[in-house]
Formats: sequence, structure tokens, C-alpha cells
Amino acid sequence: MRTLLLRSLFARPVTIGAPSPEDVALAKTGAALEAQARRLYGRAITIRAVDAGSCNACELEIHALNNAVYDVERFGIRFAASPRHADVLLVTGPVTKNMKVALERTYAATPDPKWVVAVGDCACGHGVFAQSYATVGSVADVVPIDLRISGCPPRPIDLLTGLLALLERVSAPAARQRP
Repeated sequence: MRTLLLRSLFARPVTIGAPSPEDVALAKTGAALEAQARRLYGRAITIRAVDAGSCNACELEIHALNNAVYDVERFGIRFAASPRHADVLLVTGPVTKNMKVALERTYAATPDPKWVVAVGDCACGHGVFAQSYATVGSVADVVPIDLRISGCPPRPIDLLTGLLALLERVSAPAARQRP
């Protein structure tokens, strides 16, 4: 036991390095995202994150968007506590039976135009919790979705790239009329 304790005290942490603040992909994606948001809305995009029953891995990556490395506020992306102020709903996890009504109410409270993004494999319907007895299915089974960002969990840069793809699709002339 003592050997294990000493070994763990002197071992280096097993983590990956953070992306550098001058990361070209992050800066390029963020600048394009900000330009699209300003052109489309004339202001920042406001996001409401909804946990519909996930394991919280996707939430950790969403929260990483606000840390010092990614700092999405500099790109014109803000998070809101109320769906009434949101433009985009980021929904994570398979929708559990307990969260079905809450997700429907959140969707109804979000003003038009609104976009729903299913974040992570579980929200897209093919995660490890997809066939659980406590779930009603994927996010698409409860509310209409506009974008799927797969991954278990998706990286923050993938979330930014997905939001950029959503804004580009929305700003296209044919996509203005949502089915």
C-alpha cells in the first residue's frame, strides 16, 4: 500500500496538453462564427444548455467553452440561464422519462427562430444509454433538431465547428424557411 501511495505521489499527471491560445484552428473557427452571428443576428448568439439525462461528460466540454483556453465570449457566444433569452438549445444526453416534459417546455419557451443542437452520441441516439429502460429515446424523438454533433464527448472545437455549420446553413437562402 505504501509503495502504491509513493508511486502515485511522484507520478506525473496523465492529461493532454491544452491547446495554445494562438491555436490557428480555434481562432479561425471563432472568428468565422462571430462574423456569421453578427451578420445573421447583429448581436451575439445566446445558447441555453439543457441536460436531458446525460453522464455530464458533454456538459464538461460545453463548460470548457467558457474557460480561459477557448473563451467563446470573445467570439460573440453567450450562455443564458433562461430559454426565453436563447437562440440555440444545446441538448445533451438521451431524454429520460423524467426530463421529457422539461425539454418540451424548454423548447416551447425558446422564442422563434430557434435551433436545437443534439450534442454527443447519447443525444443523437446511438450512445451507451440509448436503449435504457429510463429513456424515451434521442432528442429527435422529443423535439425537432437542426444539427447533430456526435462524439463521446465532442471536443470544444467540434462544438464551435458545429455551431458555425449551423449558422452557415441557417444563413443560406434555401434554409431560411424551416420545415
